Amino acid sequence: MQRLLPVGCRSLVTKNIWSTIVELCTFFKQLCASTVNVSDMVEAQKQLVLILCKLERIFPPAFFDIMIHLVLHLPEEAILGGPVHMRWMYPFERYLKRLKDYVRNVAKPEGSIAEGYVVDEALTFCSRYFDDVETRFNRPDRNDDGIHPTRQLSVFESQCKPLGKQSYVELDKNYRDKAEFYILNNSPELEPYLNEHKQELHVRLREGCDNINEVHRTEFTAWFFEKIYAMHRMQAPEVTTELLSLSSKTNMVVSSYPACIVNGVRFVTHDRDVRLRTQNSGVSVLGTGQEMFYGQLQEILEFSYLNGFSVILFRCKWFKCDSKHMVTENNITSIDINGEAYKDDQFILASQAKQVFYVADPSRGPNWCVVQHVKHRSIWDITDDGLSDIDLLQHNSSSNFTLFVDLGNLQEINLLRRDQDVILIVQPVTNASRHVTDDSSFLNDADEVELSDEEDDSVEEYADEETDAENDIDTEEDDDDRSYHASDSD
Repeated sequence: MQRLLPVGCRSLVTKNIWSTIVELCTFFKQLCASTVNVSDMVEAQKQLVLILCKLERIFPPAFFDIMIHLVLHLPEEAILGGPVHMRWMYPFERYLKRLKDYVRNVAKPEGSIAEGYVVDEALTFCSRYFDDVETRFNRPDRNDDGIHPTRQLSVFESQCKPLGKQSYVELDKNYRDKAEFYILNNSPELEPYLNEHKQELHVRLREGCDNINEVHRTEFTAWFFEKIYAMHRMQAPEVTTELLSLSSKTNMVVSSYPACIVNGVRFVTHDRDVRLRTQNSGVSVLGTGQEMFYGQLQEILEFSYLNGFSVILFRCKWFKCDSKHMVTENNITSIDINGEAYKDDQFILASQAKQVFYVADPSRGPNWCVVQHVKHRSIWDITDDGLSDIDLLQHNSSSNFTLFVDLGNLQEINLLRRDQDVILIVQPVTNASRHVTDDSSFLNDADEVELSDEEDDSVEEYADEETDAENDIDTEEDDDDRSYHASDSD
């Protein structure tokens, strides 16, 4: 209801109908968020009244039972009880399914459940003492990428756990130069060197030159190499082993992998993803202007440096994100995956990638997909905001979803179906005697009194008849007893 229903209904019904359904689904996204803000629930309670009013103009009265009315009380319940995911029944339903799997003898289901539960408890108790045996308590997670060593430069911490067969790719000079500049340009520790080189370009080139950024892109790598090695020959203390390795050129041959795990998230290249039922090739990255860029993972490349250091880069196919190729409506973002942009800037660090999923959008065409942002289970975004001592980490917030009810087209809702011919059914009046005009035919208080007296008389007569019948039965039983005794005496 929160993800697939808003996407599927847009191609089946008119906008006035699916927009109302999407607004209701957006409320449940807010309600099921891990962090529920009171202000969002107060506003949602006001918007729900408008949503139900719009639903009353769409669906028949039989649709509105007590469960539909219950939606109005859900925001207040969330305000009083806190996040819903701490109180819903899904964990208990999953555990009941587990207990039902213990049944081996359908004639004795209770005994089978009890025996299976005791066996499970015994195995759990014993597994606590098995240190050298892999159990469900000590085995790593499926998407565990291990512990990476701490580095002084953040780009060397862009590591992952490679999956699949390793292959080697030889890059041309232009391709490798773009990758090296992206690594250097995305190193926060190199910000002073980047600014220094730009200032030298402004002095060397005339003011107002339009290609300063392009010259900076092509010449910074060589300038940085000469700068660091000159400082190294002078034994400057700020030149560390990592900085010296980063200034050097990478190998022309890089390692390529079909899949990897980064920060507990599994990524798969698009060529391999099309052969699978699952989808793990969608990526997104946040730009410098807080805008989102969406794409598909094409290659996973590992660039090796001196002294055993390496950097993992993702080469992605980026989609066009302009107003013509990306539309956001009712909290639903649709994007045209056929349009490609930023062909000269395809690299991102593996640590920068955020996974998204693309669901086909039937309302716009075969090349359009709806972007679905997800919060992975057991993956937490910990921010340094002074609240690190609080032992409560959240997935997402209700403020991430904006609930706005549009009443602009409420009067234009047409309840008449256009896909079928109109059939007018006239039901004849079957009981015309109900439509009376004579006032004397109505009941009055006197008639009610007379009716009540007649009912009392009929009850008394019925009671007298029952008494006479019981007396006749007793008389017959006495006659039978006397005849029985007379036969005995004979």
